[in-house]
Amino acid sequence: MSSPVSIDLPPDFDLDGFINAALAEDLGAVGDVTSAAVIPADARFTGVMAAREPVAVAGINLAQAFFRDLDPAVEIDAPVADGERVPAGTVLLRLAGNARALLTAERSALNTVQHLSGIATLTAAYVDAMAGTGAILLDTRKTIPGLRVLEKYATRMGGAQNHRMGLWDAAMIKDNHIAVAGGVEAAVGRAVAAGIARIIVEVDRLDQIEPAIAAGATHLLLDNMAPPMLAEAVARVAGRVPTEASGGVRLDTIRAIAETGVTFVSVGRLTQSAPAVDIGLDFAAA
Repeated sequence: MSSPVSIDLPPDFDLDGFINAALAEDLGAVGDVTSAAVIPADARFTGVMAAREPVAVAGINLAQAFFRDLDPAVEIDAPVADGERVPAGTVLLRLAGNARALLTAERSALNTVQHLSGIATLTAAYVDAMAGTGAILLDTRKTIPGLRVLEKYATRMGGAQNHRMGLWDAAMIKDNHIAVAGGVEAAVGRAVAAGIARIIVEVDRLDQIEPAIAAGATHLLLDNMAPPMLAEAVARVAGRVPTEASGGVRLDTIRAIAETGVTFVSVGRLTQSAPAVDIGLDFAAA
């Protein structure tokens, strides 16, 4: 019995294009010479994809899409859904279908689910570390070019909230913008004059807070501030706009940061530094 493929991705994401590009990269102009030479055309493969370490799952439905692309008649049972946390040894997929097709799709499917589950697993660890503080974990734009939609999907599966998807969905006025514009007030004022609704302003000093809010900032990014300074910044903002702690946040520091009362904590490491998790596909006798 095949499980339905449903992936919570933006409607404009080209899933077929992603699958085709990944497979084309692996197949080249010649194709899977190993499977073609070694495996009879009508041979069947039954296999189990399983987690070899504890993971937060992301990308299972994408893995299914790879297998279905090369064997539309493949039988798939997916007992685990994206977003679940599972222990080592958990079966993620059971497959039965054409051996050549499934083994050709294996690496692309595994690469995707290992990478995305790695992001989800690291994200879940950060969520756990800040649990109960009231702060919300955000991801960032520190993603592999071309994979942002998928990597941000993985952070959601780990429990984070997506922040900016690109340069188009909010003004993010950072230190270089401020330096070139001639100051916080000038930079924010120009964003307001341009009619931008969401204006996020990076501040790394307490004396920048009032000018930024007065000029029209709708969100303050408190950059590289130690917890005592963050707590002072939150007190000065006094709930007028959301506050976001950012910069060098690690798993061992996020709780102290979150406990300062900030609205959000953003962590680039979720996508920039997450290691792939160990997930394998092994033959299982029918």
